[in-house]
Amino acid sequence: MKITAIQSDLFWEDKEKNLKMFEAKLEALEGAQIVVLPEMFTTGFTMNPGPFAETMNGNTVNWMKKMAAEKKIILTGSVIIEEDGKYYNRLIWMLPNGSYGYYNKRHLFAYGGEHERYTAGNRRLIASANGWKFNLIVCYDLRFPVWIRQTPDENNKVPEYDVLIVVANWPEKRVNAWKQLLISRAIENQCYVVGVNRVGTDGNGIYYSGASMMIGPTGEVLESVENSEAMLTYNLNREELHHVRKRFPFLQDADRFRFI
Repeated sequence: MKITAIQSDLFWEDKEKNLKMFEAKLEALEGAQIVVLPEMFTTGFTMNPGPFAETMNGNTVNWMKKMAAEKKIILTGSVIIEEDGKYYNRLIWMLPNGSYGYYNKRHLFAYGGEHERYTAGNRRLIASANGWKFNLIVCYDLRFPVWIRQTPDENNKVPEYDVLIVVANWPEKRVNAWKQLLISRAIENQCYVVGVNRVGTDGNGIYYSGASMMIGPTGEVLESVENSEAMLTYNLNREELHHVRKRFPFLQDADRFRFI
């Protein structure tokens, strides 16, 4: 399973320019099966959702359908969605046939006032593709291991997912935490981790160094890049994942819990 992360600067609060920019990047991309865009990839991490929010029938979702179909890829990233008068930081998992799943960011970044503008989600999304299972989260969720932790099946001990995908706008000032948390989530869940961050300076003067990473199930960094736009591509290896889990069956000894 070949997955590509697009680490890009973003035009502040300019949906049209961002969609045009990402379309050009996608047009130049060959061979990927899954493509991951950053958090709020049409606007940057804005706390002004009203002018930029769309419905699930809006231009951005339709653009994602178009690009997924044309490139025959699964396309994912988060955008601002309005439903029933509420705003959500919503990750969309768009399939080539136009069907999709979505995840509303669970942990809202109170330090930046996100909880005052957006509504938190209350369920996880674990998607499937070509026999792989993907857990999809947004930025600040990464700090909360209980929300992300594998809960293997009681009978056959099968883990819930194989790949954790994290889309983010994670500032450079806290980039060391970003790196360490990505590695920790890979180790404790015995999964691949794909962390996709933006670069550049946003409309609030906050600088992002990127540090998008692809990490293996024992915590080894497979791909990483900082301080520049880039496309990271890695071919996920099912045999390697199974080998690690079989050789080190740590998940079988994990504490049991479930969300209620």
